[in-house]
Amino acid sequence: MSNQVKYVLEESEMPQQWYNIIPDLPAPPPPPLHPGTRQPVGPDDLGPLFPTALIMQEVSGDRHIAIPEAVRDVYRLWRPTPLYRARRLEKDLGTPARIYYKYEGVSPAGSHKPNTAVPQAYYNAAEGVRKLTTETGAGQWGSALAFACALFGIDLEVWMVRSSFDQKPYRKLLMETYGATVHPSPSDVTSAGRAILAEHPDSTGSLGIAISEAVEVAGSNADTRYSLGSVLNHVLMHQTVIGEEALKQLAEAGDTPDVIVGCTSGGSNFGGLAFPFLREKMAGRMNPVIRAVEPAACPSFTRGTYAYDFGDTAGFTPLLKMHTLGHDFIPDPIHAGGLRYHGMSPLLSHIYELGLIEAVAKPQSECFAAGLRFARTEGIVPAPEPTHAVAAAIEEALRCKETGEEKVILTALCGHGLLDLQAYGDYLHGQMRDLELTDVAISEALAGLPAGV
Repeated sequence: MSNQVKYVLEESEMPQQWYNIIPDLPAPPPPPLHPGTRQPVGPDDLGPLFPTALIMQEVSGDRHIAIPEAVRDVYRLWRPTPLYRARRLEKDLGTPARIYYKYEGVSPAGSHKPNTAVPQAYYNAAEGVRKLTTETGAGQWGSALAFACALFGIDLEVWMVRSSFDQKPYRKLLMETYGATVHPSPSDVTSAGRAILAEHPDSTGSLGIAISEAVEVAGSNADTRYSLGSVLNHVLMHQTVIGEEALKQLAEAGDTPDVIVGCTSGGSNFGGLAFPFLREKMAGRMNPVIRAVEPAACPSFTRGTYAYDFGDTAGFTPLLKMHTLGHDFIPDPIHAGGLRYHGMSPLLSHIYELGLIEAVAKPQSECFAAGLRFARTEGIVPAPEPTHAVAAAIEEALRCKETGEEKVILTALCGHGLLDLQAYGDYLHGQMRDLELTDVAISEALAGLPAGV
């Protein structure tokens, strides 16, 4: 049999609906709270930031929501995405396990992020919004939204976390190529950014700070809305096209997953892959272990606390019940810039509390070693973020080697690393280190959690 095993769906098999997992959960997630009144947030409270269609999706109780034809028309540029059997990696590991990866790096922006960027731009354009603001960590989200805004004729202003802005200049150039304006965050463009710089002139930034800056500008301009690339319910729902396709492709392969692993920070990639399989698990049709993999430098699942917290540093956003390290937490400037968010998706946090998924944390050196091994066997250079999932998949496959179990392992390779080669260079030349996150640092950040909720 050929080493290359690829499962590709016909265009007609692309999902026509997004899957909303909330109606299938044994208990509903806690509601977001208004930062002032501490009462549950209603649709009107979100109006200054999001278009009505997305607000309705955020609070929807419908199990499925139809994907507009205009969105599916753009999806056809790269969807359905391929599912690969990683035979060369399996052989290199000497494992009896079968490893599959759903490859989202074939999108125009090189990651899974356009799965939600395109519908967000579409719904905003449909309601007459002329400009969007957003934040981005590694630049994958900013690039995807810039691509989507270009297609729907919307201006875009991006605040990119300073550490990634300096590490990944080509991500900035890609956003600018699509027509976006990009600022390093913290910036002197906003009051939130200026306040951080006044106290910490050399701040490396965080996603929480960048969110504050983007929300501040959106909230103060009537023709501008804010767009978020992870965390919120509607964002994770848009990403379920990944898992829905993977279900069909694994069925074509004649396999059912025993273990599903995915990288997590805000949770969009992980939720997008896992939710359709979790639906099948809750219905008793399969029973995979579903494992979230986060960076040891920003371990909100494994070392954070489950509490109401702000989604941003300045406290502009609603309070979200989530696993959090505290909105004041500033992660070390690791190369996986997309995994440096202080809080986990409230929906995923709730599902974790229900015991339906598990979580582990990995240091970046182990992840880049896994990324190199994957590149040298499968040929694709993973972005720094999915190397966490690759590391966990390899770990599971080596356990199978020890026990002789023929498990089926599934992961989502959520983006390519062709604009992240500086990170690989640092690893190859011995310039990468794993910084230990102390309990004291976490305790200090958690001390700033909002009181009374």
